[in-house]
Amino acid sequence: MPMAVGMVEVLGHPPALAVADVMVKAARVTLVGYEKVSGARLTIIVRGDVGDVKRSVEAGVAAAHQVEKLSAKDKSLFLSATVIPRPHANIETVLPIHFRRAVEQFR
Repeated sequence: MPMAVGMVEVLGHPPALAVADVMVKAARVTLVGYEKVSGARLTIIVRGDVGDVKRSVEAGVAAAHQVEKLSAKDKSLFLSATVIPRPHANIETVLPIHFRRAVEQFR
């Protein structure tokens, strides 16, 4: 089965933690890491089968919107999300979306 990569970008650490937790609980995916994009922008990255990654990203987006409702800020905490079904090997070499030894036990 083809491995996909899914990413959800949020503003702040609390939303990132909530999103990551919901994403790994929603489907059979592995959290391969997160990237601090700039300032408080964080991107949560998961890998797994295409259908599982899609479900996981959808759940992560919903979780980000739920955290927004609980936040007193006027600013949106959810920034973006994407699913890439079969990323090219070149992308996996350059970007931090690959399975690392530290996460192998969760595959």
